[in-house]
Amino acid sequence: MPQHGKRYRANKEKLDSAKRYTIAEACEAVASIGTGKADESVECAARLGVNPRHADQMIRSSCSLPHGTGRKIRVIVFAKGERAVEATEAGADFVGAEDLVSKIQDDGWLDFDSAIATPDMMGLVGRLGRVLGPRNLMPNPKVGTVTMDVGKAVRELKAGRIEFRTEKTGIVHAPIGKVSFGAEKLQANLTTLLETLHRLKPATAKGKYFKSVTISSTMGPGVKLDTVDVNATVDV
Repeated sequence: MPQHGKRYRANKEKLDSAKRYTIAEACEAVASIGTGKADESVECAARLGVNPRHADQMIRSSCSLPHGTGRKIRVIVFAKGERAVEATEAGADFVGAEDLVSKIQDDGWLDFDSAIATPDMMGLVGRLGRVLGPRNLMPNPKVGTVTMDVGKAVRELKAGRIEFRTEKTGIVHAPIGKVSFGAEKLQANLTTLLETLHRLKPATAKGKYFKSVTISSTMGPGVKLDTVDVNATVDV
C-alpha cells in the first residue's frame, strides 16, 4: 500500500483526528495547512442521507459561489442566430450548432468544462449523449444549462457557478475554491454550497440528512466537520 508524502503526514499531524471541526475551524485549518508550491483546489465531500437509486432522491443542481472557484472555466454553447451572438458576447469559448456537434462527435474534441444549449438545439445535441453524458458535460435544464438566456448562463459559469450531483453512494463532491482564498472566502463558499444542499433535501429522505461532511485541499488531508454545526448553520 503506497504511503503518503512527508508534507501530507506533517499536515495530518496538525489535525485532531478525533475532532469534528466547525465550518469556520475547518476552513481555517485547510487554508493554513495547504502550503504546497501550487495553489491547491479545495473540495467538499458531503455524504447525504438519500438513496440516489430512487429518482425522487437524486439530487442534481447548481449554485453560484460568492467568490467563485478560482478556476478558468471553458464554456461552449450550442446555439444559432441571435443566441449564438449573445453567447459569444458573454464570453463563451466556442459557439456553434451542427459544426460543433461534428467537432465533438467526429474529431473527439472535448477541450471544455461545461456545455450550454438552447432548448431548440437539444434534438441535435442529443446525438452526443453517449460522449457527454458519462463525463457530466451534457446540457441539462436542472442545472440551468438548457436555457434561452445563454448570455446569463455563460457569465454565471465563468464567474464560478458550480454543478453537482449525488453519486451512487449518496456523496456530493464539489469544489469550493483555492487555498489562496483564505479561510473567510472558503467559509462563505462552503456555507453557500451547504445551504443549497439543505434546500434541495428531498421530502422522502428520512433520518439524518448530512451524515458526514469533509473538506480538503488537492494534496492535503481531509478535515471532518461537525454535522451539528453544519445543521445549525444551514437550518435557518
